[in-house]
Amino acid sequence: MTMHPALISAFNNRQVLKVISGLNNFDAQSVAATINAAHHGGATFIDIAVEPALVKLAKSLTNLPVCVSAVEPEKFLPAVAAGADLIEIGNFDSFYAQGRKFESDEVLALTKQTRALFSDICLSVTVPHILSLDKQVQLGEELVKAGADIIQTEGGTSSQPTHSGTLGLIEKASPTLAAAYEISHALCIPVLCASGISNVTAPLAIAAGATGVGVGSAINQLNSEVAMIAAVRSLTEAIATAHKSNITA
Repeated sequence: MTMHPALISAFNNRQVLKVISGLNNFDAQSVAATINAAHHGGATFIDIAVEPALVKLAKSLTNLPVCVSAVEPEKFLPAVAAGADLIEIGNFDSFYAQGRKFESDEVLALTKQTRALFSDICLSVTVPHILSLDKQVQLGEELVKAGADIIQTEGGTSSQPTHSGTLGLIEKASPTLAAAYEISHALCIPVLCASGISNVTAPLAIAAGATGVGVGSAINQLNSEVAMIAAVRSLTEAIATAHKSNITA
C-alpha cells in the first residue's frame, strides 16, 4: 500500500483530521469552499465525491491529499487517473435516508472488487453502523484480510440526542465512538472515527483508540468560509490537545 507522504506523520501521531465535502456533493462551489476551509484550517486531508473534475479542482486549490468516496468501484478509475491520492468505500450516511442499507457481505464484496482494480492505492472502508458492534468488529477483521488499509466508523445518523449543547454533542457521537473503541482495539490498522463528530467529541475519539476523525456536516453546513475555517481550526486544536495530554485508550 502506498500512502501519501503528508499522511504518514499524521497517522503515526494519531492526529488525523479528514474533512468531508459529501459523497453526493457535486457542486463545485460548495466543494471548493470545503477544500479551502480544510486547507486554511489545518486539516490532514480532504474527502470528496468521486468526480474527476472535482479532483482536479481540489488539486488546484490545495496540496492536501485528496480522497474520493464511492460505493461503485469502477467509478474510482477516472478519479484516480485524475490524481486522487486515496479512495474510500463508504460515507454511507447519505444513503440511509433513501432506505439504502449496506450489509457486511456487500461491503466486503465491494472491498475485494476495489482492491482487484487497485493493488497499491491506500483504501479506506466504512463499517456500517447498522451492524451490531460485534458484527462491526468481525467485518473489520474481514476487511483487513481483503486489503483495507484504514477502517472508518459511522453512526451519527442513528443517534437521537435528547439534549442541547455539549451533552447533545456527546449523545450524537456515542454510536461512532463506541464503534471506534471496539474496532480499534481489535485491529492493527488505523481507525478513523466519523459521522456526528465535533470539536467536543474529537478528543474522545482519540481517547477511544481512533487514529483520527472524519468531519463533514459540522463544517460544510456553515454559511461562510470564515466560519468553516474556524470550525476546522477548532477541530485540529482539539485533536492536538488530546495528543499533548496523552489521552489515549
